[in-house]
Amino acid sequence: MDGRLPAHIAVGGLIRAVQAAGGFATVIAKGERDAGTILILTLDNCANATLYERMPQADGSRPYIVAKRQTEENKHEFEEYLARRRRQDSDCWIIELDVADAERFVASLER
Repeated sequence: MDGRLPAHIAVGGLIRAVQAAGGFATVIAKGERDAGTILILTLDNCANATLYERMPQADGSRPYIVAKRQTEENKHEFEEYLARRRRQDSDCWIIELDVADAERFVASLER
């Protein structure tokens, strides 16, 4: 056993943390209850989405890193990436956050 929280508990905690920060979070795609990967999708004024994924590092930490950024020029590419990612791993969770200073909020999840 690796000591990580089951995905559904981590997602519940993430949603409550966003709400406590005055934001809103919703589950876009529900993944595997215990071991699903959690992807965090943030938007800036309903545009310029950023997708974060927790990635293991050599030091044993698992910070959220930017997996993909959407711009005006690559909107379609971003949507395709998200759909492809979901097809590749049907067990992953996609959580959309609407919270002030989303990049800083996601960075604070590492602590």
